Amino acid sequence: MISPEITIHKHVPADAASAIENGLNRYNDEITGYNDRQPLAVLARDPASGEVLGGAYGRSSLGLLFLDLFHLLESLRGQGLGRRILAAFEEEGRRRGCKHAVLYTISFQAPGFYQKHGWQVFGEIPCDPPGHSRLFLRKAL
Repeated sequence: MISPEITIHKHVPADAASAIENGLNRYNDEITGYNDRQPLAVLARDPASGEVLGGAYGRSSLGLLFLDLFHLLESLRGQGLGRRILAAFEEEGRRRGCKHAVLYTISFQAPGFYQKHGWQVFGEIPCDPPGHSRLFLRKAL
């Protein structure tokens, strides 16, 4: 076999993402005997236009709920909408059989929001800009 060529990309080519994801999923399925991964999105939409105003997305897999990204327009914050989206995300995770949830955020983002809703920091690593860190949080569902 010829040695594979290593290349670097600024964007993930769709065929590469598919090859890596499918390969890892097949491996995980063979080892665990599970195939329960599912994407999840909880969205806030403008009722008139249908435009996405924010929300959360992630996935469930192997009994864990992963919250990958969560964002709301600044004008929508402080009205309980974020709490409702987070609660719906967690509830869907429970419905799927997830026992725990995990996420990471940055110290200047919203760690207090998550902690107020029962999430606990289990790891922290410094990042730029200086004085900030990535925080890893978990919650028992």
